[in-house]
Amino acid sequence: MEDNKFTLVGIQEGASEHIAAPHYSYWKSVFKKFFSNKIAITMLIIAGLVVAMAFIHPLISGYDPAVNPYINDRWRQFLRPSLQFLFGTDNGGRDVFSAVWYGTRASLEIAVISTAITTVLGVAVGMLWGYSKKIDSFMIEVYNIVANVPFLLVVMVLVFVLGPGKWQLIFALSCTSWLSTAYFIRVQVMIIRDREYNLASRCLGTPTYKVLLHNVLPYLISVIVTSVARDVPNFISYEVFLSYVGVGMGAQEASLGYIIQTYAPYMSSAGYLFWIPVGVSALISVSLYVVGQALADASDPRTHMN
Repeated sequence: MEDNKFTLVGIQEGASEHIAAPHYSYWKSVFKKFFSNKIAITMLIIAGLVVAMAFIHPLISGYDPAVNPYINDRWRQFLRPSLQFLFGTDNGGRDVFSAVWYGTRASLEIAVISTAITTVLGVAVGMLWGYSKKIDSFMIEVYNIVANVPFLLVVMVLVFVLGPGKWQLIFALSCTSWLSTAYFIRVQVMIIRDREYNLASRCLGTPTYKVLLHNVLPYLISVIVTSVARDVPNFISYEVFLSYVGVGMGAQEASLGYIIQTYAPYMSSAGYLFWIPVGVSALISVSLYVVGQALADASDPRTHMN
């Protein structure tokens, strides 16, 4: 009699629970998608270098915009860019390279803090706004009133009232900008508010905050990243413009906008004083925008499908 060619397999209770689909990790897919974008990686490197220079160089150089130690040294005035002075010197003989990175740090601080305030308030209010029909009827009227007033006009009036300064400008930029973010989030929440799992959660008596945190917020990650990617470059541009027209930062906290405004009269005679800070401002705004948009696209689960 031949040996039995079959092997008895016992009952495996966990086999029915096994999922044949490959393992899916959301954040792993996000970074895989993001790092496959060569343009985004290039811009990320550029943005990283600019941010690193903005925060490290002022600490090393000890540059202080309130001090002008070389005003009497005529031989250091209006020197063109060279190996000794990479961005040249200004009318006071100060190193423009140090001034630009100091100003970049100030502009970045304003943009990042304003974006953080705008995002936190906007997301929190927007989720409640879109989820509650009672709050929606009130907030939509507030939004219609505020949205019809030009944003830059509100900021300029607030800066005139509060005076120049970093924190005054941050307050002015954040005062109404969060409302636009909240409206943006409200629309997204309304799209998913009445889906079956949210209705089931309400029927089971789940508290509203749990529904928002566990059922709604995870679906808004890509939307929030998109909002942040839009706000940081925008706030940098707003700061540069406001400081350029004289209603932003003062001399004590010289930002990129203040530097551009200070050097604007020398656009013809010493163009490098004006165009170098303008170029740095444009470079950091464009690089952060491209990186943010690529990350927003990568954080959308629909882009992870093969």
